[in-house]
Amino acid sequence: MPERLKKYLKGDPVLWGVVIALMVFSMLAVFSSTKTLAYQYRGGNSLYYWFRHAFFLFFGFITIYFVHRIHYRYFSKLSQLLLYLSVPLLAVTLLFGATINQASRWLEVPGLGVTFQTSDLAKVVLIMFLARMLSLRQETIKTYRQGFLPLVVPVLVVCSLIMPANLSTAVILFVVSLVLMFIGRVRFVYILGLSGLSAGIVVVLVLFALNSDWEGRWGTWRNRVVNFIETDDVGDENYQADQSKIAIVTGGFFGKGPGNSMQRDFLPHPYSDFIFAIILEEYGFWGGMLVIFLYLYLLYRAGVIVGQSTRTFQAFLAFGLALMLVMQALVNMAVAVGLVPVTGQPLPLISMGGTSMLFTAAAFGMILSVSRCIDEDKKLKAQTVTETTDEKQ
Repeated sequence: MPERLKKYLKGDPVLWGVVIALMVFSMLAVFSSTKTLAYQYRGGNSLYYWFRHAFFLFFGFITIYFVHRIHYRYFSKLSQLLLYLSVPLLAVTLLFGATINQASRWLEVPGLGVTFQTSDLAKVVLIMFLARMLSLRQETIKTYRQGFLPLVVPVLVVCSLIMPANLSTAVILFVVSLVLMFIGRVRFVYILGLSGLSAGIVVVLVLFALNSDWEGRWGTWRNRVVNFIETDDVGDENYQADQSKIAIVTGGFFGKGPGNSMQRDFLPHPYSDFIFAIILEEYGFWGGMLVIFLYLYLLYRAGVIVGQSTRTFQAFLAFGLALMLVMQALVNMAVAVGLVPVTGQPLPLISMGGTSMLFTAAAFGMILSVSRCIDEDKKLKAQTVTETTDEKQ
């Protein structure tokens, strides 16, 4: 990274490189994948959606910059307030939120006409809160009452409120929470019991959905599972999966080149849920591998940050947020290649989005904040050692 940029972009330069690379992929993929959308709603003006996405990417970058300048300890204090705010917002969204595809995920900000997914806020806040609680309760972490219960209650409440409208997000968040608890030295028997109980509940819900005639969200779950298992059936999810596979196969190893996608005309939501299929079609196997590498390298760098951390909160925060982003990316890519049923998970920092982009950017900013503070602590310690040595001499 040039020295001029290092003055402003503090923290791990490799992470900044990952952020910028993902944003470049985003600009290219969204411009190509929104052309059909532009012909349908904007008279063929594909630059409209590109500039709109560029606007959110720009504010996402600004969000990363300002968040990474905040000392990570303030996130610990803020997590409690935001959790108390997130739970009522999730409940209000579930009851009164805007409904799309039988799912109440969006809440409108009064007076602004802007909608956002409250689950995007809640999942970041829950990781912040878990990092705080794990760091504060290390002395009693092995106990059930003082160690396990204060952690599991907010996890169950938040995931239960997210699950009816967005099962995949609830599952990802729950798994990340379990991993954080394991790393935070919560007794394995408690984690195993919670995992078994939760898996049993999910299996019961899926079986109930498969054997019931209820429509709405139950029907959506049923159709997605049935269409995934019985691939010969005709359905919306199978159509999406088939078009995605066509895009991947025709892309080959080297792709068709930027802007040359054909399946964007047939894939529903090629700019969000199935944007990875467009990347594979236009940039081929090697382009897809580069995107996968960027996300996995993000997780590796988070591991490096954990190894350098001198405080438990900063370690839990950086790793928890990175794991959440990477798991979301892997689920999105798994849907595109047909490994799991359609979930509706966007590709972090690449898929076209509005407020979800800003919450993803805030997560990146917090990881970089931890990295920045570690670097500053190292420099301060080195300076102190040097001054002490000089005084002795």
